[in-house]
Amino acid sequence: MTVTTRIAPSPTGDPHVGTAYQALFNSVFARQQGGKFIVRIEDTDRNRYNATSEGRILDMLDWLGIVPDASPRKEDAQGPYTQSQRAELHQRYAQQLLESGAAYRAFDTPEELEERRKAAEARKDSFLGYDRRDRDLSREESERRAAAGEEFVIRLKAPLTGETVVRDRLRGDVTFDNATLDDKVLLKRDGFPTYHLAAMVDDHLMGVTHVIRAEEWLSSTPIHKLILEGLGWEEPEWIHTPWLLSSGGKKYSKRRGDPSVEDFRKMGILPEALLNYLGMMGWSMPSGEEIFSVDDMVRDFSWERVSLGGSTFDVTKLKWLNGRYLREILAPEEVTHRLRDHLGEFGAGMPTQDEAYFAAVTKLMTPRIEVLSEFMDKTPYFWSEEYPVDEKAKKAIDAGRELLPELADKLKNLPEFTAASIKGMFHDYAEEKGLKMGKVMPPVRAAVAGTMESPDLPEMLEALGRERVLARMERAAL
Repeated sequence: MTVTTRIAPSPTGDPHVGTAYQALFNSVFARQQGGKFIVRIEDTDRNRYNATSEGRILDMLDWLGIVPDASPRKEDAQGPYTQSQRAELHQRYAQQLLESGAAYRAFDTPEELEERRKAAEARKDSFLGYDRRDRDLSREESERRAAAGEEFVIRLKAPLTGETVVRDRLRGDVTFDNATLDDKVLLKRDGFPTYHLAAMVDDHLMGVTHVIRAEEWLSSTPIHKLILEGLGWEEPEWIHTPWLLSSGGKKYSKRRGDPSVEDFRKMGILPEALLNYLGMMGWSMPSGEEIFSVDDMVRDFSWERVSLGGSTFDVTKLKWLNGRYLREILAPEEVTHRLRDHLGEFGAGMPTQDEAYFAAVTKLMTPRIEVLSEFMDKTPYFWSEEYPVDEKAKKAIDAGRELLPELADKLKNLPEFTAASIKGMFHDYAEEKGLKMGKVMPPVRAAVAGTMESPDLPEMLEALGRERVLARMERAAL
C-alpha cells in the first residue's frame, strides 16, 4: 500500500496558517513513508468562494517549499484536483447512496427550514438539527416528487440508535452516540456536494490512506465513516492533529484577527522559520532541538511525539526564531538576497543601487532585526541625509557637542577609514583626554545616525564612509 495524504483547503479568503500547518504534517508523513502528498481544492461552497483564493493557496505552498505530488497545478490520472470539476462523480455516488437506502431526498424549502428552526428555538429544544420530516417518504413518493420538478437535497440517513466508534491514531477509539448525529446534507439543490460527501468520495477515488486534518473535524468523522460504509468502501486511517491556539487560548483564526500566512510573509518571516515553528506546534524533536528543517522532521517524525494538548501560536516567539535564522542559519549573502527580494515585493524597492553598500548595511543590521520588514525602519540614516533625530540622540549631541570638532578632525586625518583604525582612534582619544568611552562615542553615534539604537559604531562609520560621517558631525557641532 502506498501511503497517500492530502490537504483540502477551501478557497474562501487569505491562506490560513492552519492550512500551512496541515500541509507540513501531511507532506512530512508522506515523504517519510515514501508515499504521495496531494493538494485538492474544495471549492463546492459557492457562496463563500473567492476567485483569487485558490491561486493564493497554491502560491503559499510554493513559497513555503511544500511541493505536492499532485495538485490543480500538477494534475495526474486521479485528478482533477479542483473539486467543483468533479460534480458529476459526486452526483453519481449520491445517487448510489440514495438507491441503497443510506440516504434520502428532502424536499423542504429554505423558508420552511428557517420557520421550523425558529419554532424549535421558541420551544427551547436542545437539538436544532434537521427534523427528518422526509426521512420516511416511500421510494415511490420520493421519485414522483423529484420527477415532478420539486427541488430537493440528498441527506444521509444516520442511525437513530447505537454508537459509532471512530478509531483515531492519536486518540484511540472515540465513541459517538448516534442519537446526536444529524442527517447531514450530502448533495445540495444546486447539484454541488457538501464537504462531507465530496471529501469522502474524492479521498477514496484518489487513494488517500491517511486523513490527517485538524481536530475540529473529529466530530464530523462519524458522518464520514457512515458515508464510506454506505458506499461499501474501507476507511482511511484517521489522524486529527491538535488545535493551533491563539494567545487568548481560543482556536487560531483569521476572523479573530490572527495573522495569515500572507501577513507573516509581508512581515518578513522566512518560510523556513515559519515551517520550523509550525513543526514545534504539538510535536518535538527527539533531541529537543528547537531549530530544525523539514528534512530533519522527515527523518525523525513519529506520531508518538505529538502532544494533544493544543499549542499556543506565539508570534513573539516566531519572530525570535526568525531572528535566529537570520543570524545563525542563513549565510550573510543569502540574507542580503532575501532582503532584496522582500523590499522589491513589499517595500518601495531597493534604497540604493550600490550592491556592495547594501550588503554591508545588511550585514551590520542583521543582528538588530528579527523580521525583514524592520530593516528600512531601522536604517533611514544609511540612505538619506534627512533622517530623524530622536530625543535621546539630541541629548547625547548636546552633552558632547564640544568633542565633535576634535573627533571629526581625528577621523579626517586617519590614514585608513576602517573599523579597526576608527576604533583605535576612539581609544587613543579617550586615553589622551582622560575620558571614558561612554563619553566619547555617544555624541558621534547620535550625530551620524540620529538614534542611539544603531550597529557597532566603528563598523557603521566605515560603512557610511568618511565624507558622509564628517559632514554629519560638522553639522551637529553647529
